[in-house]
Amino acid sequence: MKESVQLDYRVIASIIEPDSRVLDLGCGNGELLSYLVKEKNADAQGIELDENAIYQCVEKGLSVFHSDIDSGLSGYPDKSFDYVILNQSLQEIKKIDYVINEALRAGKKVIIGFPNFAHIGARFMLFFRGMAPITNSLPYRWNDTPNLRFLSVKDFEWYCSKKGIKILESHYLGARNKINLLPNLFALNVIFVITKN
Repeated sequence: MKESVQLDYRVIASIIEPDSRVLDLGCGNGELLSYLVKEKNADAQGIELDENAIYQCVEKGLSVFHSDIDSGLSGYPDKSFDYVILNQSLQEIKKIDYVINEALRAGKKVIIGFPNFAHIGARFMLFFRGMAPITNSLPYRWNDTPNLRFLSVKDFEWYCSKKGIKILESHYLGARNKINLLPNLFALNVIFVITKN
């Protein structure tokens, strides 16, 4: 069963302690939340903007609120969650500083996962074909992508250093396994665990 679960979900589950309070920002159809409830007995909540995705979450028995994460988390007290998750949603956010600061305020730790736009496949397509990249982790053409931001492993590390954010863990993912060598070049996706210094 676990092997059929996508790699980023398995890695996120390995980070989260059992019985933790978890808030997933941009939770989509609730697959990750549902997995964390089953595997880690997480007390899980989600925030999602897409109404169809919310219906799918409710069908799974999940607690999900209809909201735009760019508007913040003012309804949640400081450190009310053990983990706040932004998995595959950071690149779609308009107010990056605001949302990350709100996540760090509401959660003791924040888990951020995003596609690495500096992956060798993306570089190859841009350099040799002269076209906006399409890879397994970036499956959209430029005209129909939900992505507003295009960042790499190094971009996020630089951001954290400039904002006084501490990186507690880094996980670099390929199509099926973790990547250990030159992650900015070979990782399709990356997962960081961060906290405020």
